[in-house]
Amino acid sequence: MSKNKKMRNPVFIISLTISLGLALFAVCFGEQFSELSGRLFTGITENFAWLYLMVMLLFVLFVLGTACTKYGNLRLGQDDSRPEYSTFSWFAMLFCAGMGVGLVFWGISEPVSHYMNPMAGIEAGSAEAAEFAVRASFMHWGIHPWANYAVVGLSLAYFQFRKGRPGLMSSTLEGLIGQKRTEGWIGKTADILAAFASVAGIVTSLGLGVLQISSGLNTMFGLPDTLTAQIIIIAVVTAVFMWSAVSGIEKGVKRLSDFNVYLAVVLMAAAVIVGPKIEILNNLVNGIGGYLGGFFRDSLAIPAYGDASWVKAWRVFYWAWWIAWAPFVGIFIARISKGRTIREFVLGVVGAPTLASVVWFAIFGSMGLHLGTTGVLSAEELQQAAAVPESGLFTVLGHYPLGTVLCLVVIVLLCTFFITSADSGTFVLAMLSSDGEMNPPAVKKVVWGLVQSCLAIGLLVAGGLKPLQTISIAAAFPFMFIMIGACISLVRELKREKV
Repeated sequence: MSKNKKMRNPVFIISLTISLGLALFAVCFGEQFSELSGRLFTGITENFAWLYLMVMLLFVLFVLGTACTKYGNLRLGQDDSRPEYSTFSWFAMLFCAGMGVGLVFWGISEPVSHYMNPMAGIEAGSAEAAEFAVRASFMHWGIHPWANYAVVGLSLAYFQFRKGRPGLMSSTLEGLIGQKRTEGWIGKTADILAAFASVAGIVTSLGLGVLQISSGLNTMFGLPDTLTAQIIIIAVVTAVFMWSAVSGIEKGVKRLSDFNVYLAVVLMAAAVIVGPKIEILNNLVNGIGGYLGGFFRDSLAIPAYGDASWVKAWRVFYWAWWIAWAPFVGIFIARISKGRTIREFVLGVVGAPTLASVVWFAIFGSMGLHLGTTGVLSAEELQQAAAVPESGLFTVLGHYPLGTVLCLVVIVLLCTFFITSADSGTFVLAMLSSDGEMNPPAVKKVVWGLVQSCLAIGLLVAGGLKPLQTISIAAAFPFMFIMIGACISLVRELKREKV
């Protein structure tokens, strides 16, 4: 296939056109765009909240069940293939791509928000609300999102490395609809949805992360927290992540991801030293007990009578958001997982990140809750920390010893986490728009990198980041069914294996 033909790839052209069109709509007609996205998401959550809860639990049961079967020893590749990356680097890359930056953004603000605004039936600001806050945070950032990523990653890695198919979302459906249809309009539609969801997810995360970095620099150094400053931050981050993306996985993503994990461990250790140690340990142990003890109940909890607003605003929103992120993160995880066994893949993609996320929220959530339960922060200050997460993190850390040092480390970690997220996202978009090439051309990476950054700037100017996030979640609703199809497809193919 010629280079020009690759550039005319329909997935590349259509997904780019949709992304630019929606961004232009958001910039020029911000109020209407916000209203449209809100209506779409409200309609989906009102009518299909039950479906999101059931499907996400199904994904958990599917990936864990697959790992426990006789197929768990099958390699994602030929029987003699071995992993390309060390276990540490593999974990670092998948963790940073999946949600590393989200943990920094929400690690303190989400538990505080649940503490001040818990679900119906729990008194705000009570001991019960504090325990609920930890348990809910564990649920939202634990097994469910990573199992959701694993559905895409496992299916694609199997078809890509064991069956020799392209690294495209459409390849995961081959066992269900056949190879011919995956190369036709059905397959192209799946790839376009995956590309659009990836663009929207990366752009909104890039924009929201820049808000937090700008807020941190304002808090620490008094630098102006203005639109101009945010644009400068985007430009600097873009230059670094595009350099990293063009350098390739080995030189770029891998090294940055390794550094991120080391720095995150240092930050957690320092937070434990200066934070409420016994409270952290109690929240970790009690939170895990409550999380696992109520796992199935909480997974399917949707009040048919009474107030279900918290479930829809938090849990269903998160489940929809993780599904919207599944194509980008899942495809990247598949790309770096060649040679792993299915059982090793599931343990690495679901087990290890869940443990890391739980420990993170136990530490930083406890730091925020401690200031509330002891009265150091007033109810108004806690509500502010929950409502403005980009500054709430620095507000809480500033009340602890070495708070300035912790805030500096957080700013560095935010930057490097965002670089690796954007880096891996750019790599995936280049793959999707290059017929699934494992090492897509640099020109595609540059194009997608510039597009993401320009969209983030445009939407920051127009105040349209949140509506884009909302409409991307609504648009990813059909992707849920593609993922169900990928599960069925993988099961059919596994049954043909001689194990």
